[in-house]
Amino acid sequence: MKELVIGNLVAKVPIIQGGMGVGISLHRLASAVAREGGIGVISAAQPGFRESDFASNVREANMRALAREIKLAKEQAEGGIIGVNIMVAMKGYEDFVRCSIEAGADLIISGAGLPMDLPKLAAGSDVKLAPIVSSAKAAKVILSRWAKQTDTTADLVVIEGPKAGGHLGFKAEEVAGYTDEMMDEEIKRIIEVVKGFEERYNKKIPVVFGGGVYTREDIDHCFDLGLDGVQMATRFVATEECDADINFKMAYVNAKKEDIQIVKSPVGMPGRAIRNDFIRRTEAGKDPIERCYGCLARCNPAEIPYCISQALFKAANGDTDNALIFCGENAYRVDKITTVKEIFKELTGK
Repeated sequence: MKELVIGNLVAKVPIIQGGMGVGISLHRLASAVAREGGIGVISAAQPGFRESDFASNVREANMRALAREIKLAKEQAEGGIIGVNIMVAMKGYEDFVRCSIEAGADLIISGAGLPMDLPKLAAGSDVKLAPIVSSAKAAKVILSRWAKQTDTTADLVVIEGPKAGGHLGFKAEEVAGYTDEMMDEEIKRIIEVVKGFEERYNKKIPVVFGGGVYTREDIDHCFDLGLDGVQMATRFVATEECDADINFKMAYVNAKKEDIQIVKSPVGMPGRAIRNDFIRRTEAGKDPIERCYGCLARCNPAEIPYCISQALFKAANGDTDNALIFCGENAYRVDKITTVKEIFKELTGK
């Protein structure tokens, strides 16, 4: 496999571990991926949920925990690359960006909305910036805004397809009918958009793809399309190093293909998750909201079907019957608990 070069950052293996919140990808998983030569990613979605003062001091607990997770990951990465995934839809987005930079993150990957102001927030730092897009239109809008506002461009572009886990950059009705061939053509269009900005700024902007990438054959197909690497999340959940509770990991191991479905998220986007008692309840009516954690910039507790933070806290803590268990389309193919090293060995052949 070729290296993934992002400016002065060089990943020996062109695999980015997707950021999974809440509490699924923190320093243990991210550092393990980085040690194998990939790029480990910490999710900035409510990282402080286990802090003793979280309920009364959400912002400070999150910033404290995020900074600690980044620093621990960097210490344990043995020189590897550590990124942070930050959702635009989160309340306090600017604070999460600044915290990530101050704590020493190498890369910020940002989606769940269009990260229009990310370069302004990161101005003066060395952190590399990567918007997440699902279409050539979105890529052009974001990169054009960055060029106009700050005369800069992306260091990396991450494409997420309809087979990805968690929140999806597609309408719910689009997901079912979106074929692999359609995605391949969109990837090519996105690469062409990016090439225009490469020429404008005389720099290489690598493009990676995530969403249904599971095997070495999938990775090779991405290379054939002209991509520079891949993003994988689902494969890393059922590993010893993953920060999630064992019950969360076993939900993947035990899942069947028919258990995986599209759900409506309070974030305002469709998401993919494992069907369980929680989903059945939310389909039948509103799930009781214990309290508001102020996680989303646009959220009215009186209108949403459930609190996404509450549902994801329970997932990370192993209460899987009462939780939202986000996953990628291929989660049913996970059949055992393994290690990050074994996954890299399988994918690289080394």
